Amino acid sequence: MNPAEADKRFLWHPFTQMREWCAPDHDPIVIVSGEGAVLRDDRGREYLDGNASIWTNIHGHRHPRINAAIRAQLDRIAHCSALGLTNDIAPRLAARLIGLFGTEAGHRAFFASDGSSAIEAALKMAFQARAYRGEPLRTRFISLGGAYHGDTVGAMSLGHSGAFHRPFAPLMFETTEVMSPSCYRCPFNRARPQRGADARDTRECDWECIGKLRGALDKSGETTVAFVIEPRVQGAAGMLMQPHGYLERTSALCRDRGVWIIADEILTAFGRTGAMFACSHEGVRPDLVALGKGLSGGYLPLAATLASGEIFDAFLGDYAEFKAFFHGHSYTANPLACAAALASLETFEKDKILQRLPASVADLARAAAKFWDHPHVGDVRQEGLILAIELVDDFDSRRPFTAESRLGHRVCDAAKHRGMLTRPILNTLVLMPPLCATPDQLRAMADALWDALCEVLPR
Repeated sequence: MNPAEADKRFLWHPFTQMREWCAPDHDPIVIVSGEGAVLRDDRGREYLDGNASIWTNIHGHRHPRINAAIRAQLDRIAHCSALGLTNDIAPRLAARLIGLFGTEAGHRAFFASDGSSAIEAALKMAFQARAYRGEPLRTRFISLGGAYHGDTVGAMSLGHSGAFHRPFAPLMFETTEVMSPSCYRCPFNRARPQRGADARDTRECDWECIGKLRGALDKSGETTVAFVIEPRVQGAAGMLMQPHGYLERTSALCRDRGVWIIADEILTAFGRTGAMFACSHEGVRPDLVALGKGLSGGYLPLAATLASGEIFDAFLGDYAEFKAFFHGHSYTANPLACAAALASLETFEKDKILQRLPASVADLARAAAKFWDHPHVGDVRQEGLILAIELVDDFDSRRPFTAESRLGHRVCDAAKHRGMLTRPILNTLVLMPPLCATPDQLRAMADALWDALCEVLPR
């Protein structure tokens, strides 16, 4: 039985209609190798990795420094428990992450295996710390409209995405939703759409999105644990990009009211927005930070929750008080994954990745400029090496295509036949290449997506 047949017979894929996947005429791509920004399938065909293997791969596939770090760690030990033990890799990684975030003394890193688990840990830390600090009325969380923070129950409760979470509504706890600061479809943005212009740059508003959060905080601030936000970019919501200054302003509102800030940097960290962390663009230091996806360079499952000293100290006490953080994972602080993460961070430093990023960001912007020429492109928005192209039925009214049209899926399927792999978010096309992508590769990715768009929606 070949791999594609075995897949259809035995595997269950995430976010996938399996009847369609298992249909006789569906021919899955079977990836067997990769190098840099290129993937290869079992038939020898090559594809540009236009979504960095679902937003995880930072430095490209088979990076020699990360490969060597994993091999060296394999020669010592692959895994040991973090319950009552430690290892010589995880503390180094924790210290490095805390130092990179510019946090103060007393901060701690808690390791998990995926971003959703990092969010879950942050929620439980914040909730439990409030109780231990004698603040039992603070039980509510605030998050943005359209938010997606993962698929565990707590993470889903923070989300406001019906497509992902509606079936599980009876399992979730109530949270407060405030409007997403997405300028392109903001009801308070009085500016008409302009071709060639990011809606964030042409908006005409009075920061009503800030006012909505202020109103929610004034109403329930004394009962609020934390405000949870994906800084700068809401990923699965449709790559919604916030006007610059939103994060700083909302953080100040929360600080004034004693509300903690939980930053979901699972997508945005490690160079994606042009900085190591998206929060650093606006000088914001959250109380809790969730990291995942690119933490290990896209090699192994690893996530982290960084907690402030204020929160960590709330858990300190005598054994009989049972104030420990009663939460954990079998693979917490896995040495193999931590070794990969340390090598990834070393690569940022030795290869001067952040210093080289502005040129790549400009290359991607130039390659994407042509999308404004298509009559069914409503918005082209970019934050660092994250590019989103929103398709609309009508430009002037911003009228969207229906989800049932599956235009985003059809365009990305056509791009696949042009040697470029990416996934849409409904009818928003997304390019998020590895940071190592060359100027030629960035142009080729954009060209493949443009040609595919013109095939599916002729100009």
